[in-house]
Amino acid sequence: MTDEPVRNAFDRRHVLRMAGLAGLGMGLAACGRGFGGGDDEPAGGAVQLNMVWWGDAKRAEKTQAALDIFQRKNSGITVKIEYQDSTPYKDKLATRFAAGDPPDVMAMRMDSLREYADRGALLDLGQHAGAVDLSGLSENAKALAAVSDKTYGVPAGLNAIGFVINKTVTEKYGVAIPDGNTWSWDDLAKFARDFTKASGGKIYGTAFEPATLANIIVYTRQRGEDFYTEDGALGISEATVVSWFEMVNKMRAERGFPPPGFIENVGASADQSYLAKGSIASQIIPTNNFLSYNAAAGGNLALLRIPGETQGVRRGQSVDCPHLWSVAAQSKHKDEALKLLNFLVNDVEASKATGTTRGVPPSSKVADEIKPTLSPDDQVATEYLGGLQKETLPRSFTYPPGSSKIASSLLSIAAEVEFKRQTPQQAAKAFLDAGRKALGK
Repeated sequence: MTDEPVRNAFDRRHVLRMAGLAGLGMGLAACGRGFGGGDDEPAGGAVQLNMVWWGDAKRAEKTQAALDIFQRKNSGITVKIEYQDSTPYKDKLATRFAAGDPPDVMAMRMDSLREYADRGALLDLGQHAGAVDLSGLSENAKALAAVSDKTYGVPAGLNAIGFVINKTVTEKYGVAIPDGNTWSWDDLAKFARDFTKASGGKIYGTAFEPATLANIIVYTRQRGEDFYTEDGALGISEATVVSWFEMVNKMRAERGFPPPGFIENVGASADQSYLAKGSIASQIIPTNNFLSYNAAAGGNLALLRIPGETQGVRRGQSVDCPHLWSVAAQSKHKDEALKLLNFLVNDVEASKATGTTRGVPPSSKVADEIKPTLSPDDQVATEYLGGLQKETLPRSFTYPPGSSKIASSLLSIAAEVEFKRQTPQQAAKAFLDAGRKALGK
């Protein structure tokens, strides 16, 4: 695959199909919201990069602070930023590519990387050796942007999933927190049912989403399988899907886990979580959200590893990232875009400006340098990630095209199991059938 422009990489019919979405953010363009498309180049020979991502105003403020430093250090380069809420981002980015007007630098979703790479839409960093220094990244971190033997981006930050337990309520009801480095899924189940009983049923011991891919992926690895294989197939077995649902059903039957329908659709923020509401004592979170969850839950959370790491066939946890920074193969300013990527990865001032809004800095050197400047909660998350990176962990394979359909089918099938409309055995068969169809394999 080369870096030459790839024409019609995305079906132009998609532009018409998405035309209604394309205008949703136009009224917010003055403050950087929406994807308005590239503007004319600034006068005087300056280069303007167009950089897009998803996120909120707080993330935009921190990102802009880093970009102000970049522009100060690189006179002649300006960066026009645009951001969007996460839900429409994927479709709007596809629209930009289909229209032949991709951004220079973009947040690339982990479930979209392989699709864009296979279409030749992204720059292969391997063909620009030396432009982006990746020496500070662990092998697992480098592999996050790899498809076959090519590298199509850099992590915007690193995270993992972790288990948080509210120490305020465990101390109140006298329930001991298990050893987070060695506990098993059975230990979690015991803790959960003991806690619910101790609280008189006022608070449930745990709740986590069985329909979240990140959660079941770790469980799958612990059983010696890969949810997705390196070649983009579905590697999880029917037995593992059955075991996953049976485990949650058992915890629910023991009342350590809330009953069917207790957890309803809530917003994505920590403030809206059931942990913050005081309805549950523990749950799984992305580690880069530890600060916000700890604040929302009263400031006394313990961050533990996922259960089952020492009992399984192999480790299940991995180093992951919220998203990658990638460069469009059609960018007219590849050299400047690569300079921006190198800055985002390796500039200490930049990482101090952005903090951990996108996770721990991907460079271990940079992470170590900024750690003393972080809040205590961010230091906890940084130490958690730093510890994981020093261990032998399985690789996170790139999500193949069709994975969004798999995520949707897992969500619907998990609901069928929760409300006992399907047995775990029926659900496992239905899920694998839907997954293979989605992948065409």
